[in-house]
Amino acid sequence: MTIITDAEPQTRAKRLRAATNALHERVDHAVMAAKPFATKESYVRFLRFQYRLHRHVEPLYADPSMQILLPDLSSRSRLAALEQDFADLGLSLPEAAFGPELPKAEALGWLYVVEGSNMGAAFLAKDAARIGFSDTFGARHLAGHAEGRGLHWRRFTTALDTVDLTEEEDKRAQAAAALAFEHVYRLVEQELR
Repeated sequence: MTIITDAEPQTRAKRLRAATNALHERVDHAVMAAKPFATKESYVRFLRFQYRLHRHVEPLYADPSMQILLPDLSSRSRLAALEQDFADLGLSLPEAAFGPELPKAEALGWLYVVEGSNMGAAFLAKDAARIGFSDTFGARHLAGHAEGRGLHWRRFTTALDTVDLTEEEDKRAQAAAALAFEHVYRLVEQELR
């Protein structure tokens, strides 16, 4: 007897995770291999990487049509915290461009990647603390949300999962998430290596 099951994850967030898992691991390994918390100098390179990423996606957080779909989206932006981290350290902001406006499906894929990085930031914040940085000085962008990272992430994925997309748009969101991870990997290569 053969039992056939639907192997595709049921929620959009789970489908995005399954579609990008290998790319996510590649990025994680590249970041940690660069030892961004070994010294204050390496941490500055990490800040440059983070700033360039968050500056690139900032238009998505400011997009009114995306804010309708993801109601607390504008408050999730970490760009201002990164700018304060640079100010804390007396550093000039690196040159970085805003990314292009994206259609809804593609924007959701990119936001999934960037918002997901906040979950891993809990470990990074502990590493930053070992070299003298905290959520009140130099590592503000790594701070967790007041309600906790887990709940904050679940609120995001719940909203993400309820956005009405066609099957084709859902696949475009997955492709965009893959592109976002590739972009992050390029930034790691440029700033951390």
